Amino acid sequence: MKRVFNIQSPCLDIKQNIQDKIDNLNKPKGSLGMLEDLALQICLIQQTLSPKLSHPCHILFGGDHGIEREGVSVSPRNVTWQQMINFTRGGGGVNMFCNQHGFELKIIDIGVDYDLSDNPKIINRKIANGTKNFLYEAAITEEQFWNAIDIGAEMTDLCISEGCNVISIGEMGIANTSPSSIWMSIFGDIPLIECIGAGAGLSDDGIKHKYEILKTAIEKFNHNNHDIIDTIRYFGGFEMVGAIGSMLRAAEKHMIILVDGFIMSACMLAASKLYPEILRYAIFGHCGDELGHRKMLNMLNAKPLLSLGLRLGEGTGALCAYPIIESAVNMINEMNNFNNAHITKYF
Repeated sequence: MKRVFNIQSPCLDIKQNIQDKIDNLNKPKGSLGMLEDLALQICLIQQTLSPKLSHPCHILFGGDHGIEREGVSVSPRNVTWQQMINFTRGGGGVNMFCNQHGFELKIIDIGVDYDLSDNPKIINRKIANGTKNFLYEAAITEEQFWNAIDIGAEMTDLCISEGCNVISIGEMGIANTSPSSIWMSIFGDIPLIECIGAGAGLSDDGIKHKYEILKTAIEKFNHNNHDIIDTIRYFGGFEMVGAIGSMLRAAEKHMIILVDGFIMSACMLAASKLYPEILRYAIFGHCGDELGHRKMLNMLNAKPLLSLGLRLGEGTGALCAYPIIESAVNMINEMNNFNNAHITKYF
């Protein structure tokens, strides 16, 4: 069944009241820069002058890609399932940052090419053992697409049921920079060569090979004859479509969505092509080293909070940015204003 989301931009009726509160905190007007912008956005999302962050959750979807068979990644596909198991043991970068910043980590097998069903720490929602190879056919069928969307929405609902109002999403899927680059090229009308990077560490020759493979795949697809969903599912991964479903449901429920690096920005880009209003709920945590990421963020009119040279994925960039979100919320809730502090307002 095709799912329809009811995503609307936050009501702006209280915007001036929020801005007045921010401007009357005992500081020079605008002196806390992006923290003030974040506070305004979060207040609008939650429709309150006193926002709260509760039970932050990090959803990590795992899935494999048929295009990996074409040598477009320096890492083999078995790294996907090996890392998924590593996450359950607390050994990944994502585990460290979730522990540091108080996020509950949920690990979902939505399409890993390995049987992980006996691992009690992995939520089993496997659609298939990886996608098809989009060099020859659509990676995902229409039925599988809507299944992945529903699974993503289900995971968001699970977090909501536990009291979550701020969500971060990560991915584990070898070769998923390839569909991300293609989505960026097609949706942004940007030459493919400007959208392709080293991924997990390709050499110059490897990048050239990746470009030739992806270029051939796009030429076979002829995207002028296809709609947005066709484009998403033809090249996408199960973990990526699951992330889109999770993002869309989060926006529908007026949650804060923390967006990670290149892969998750591509998912937000795709989601915004379906529902443009979703961008009102998105906070972009990090600009990574992947060649096209800065251009993609510019397409989305996004201002990332951090630029640390990260290219790990897993949602780590979004998690690292979370303390800045907390600072913005603490600012508007805890700073005194000029009247209460008996300080002359000089502007």
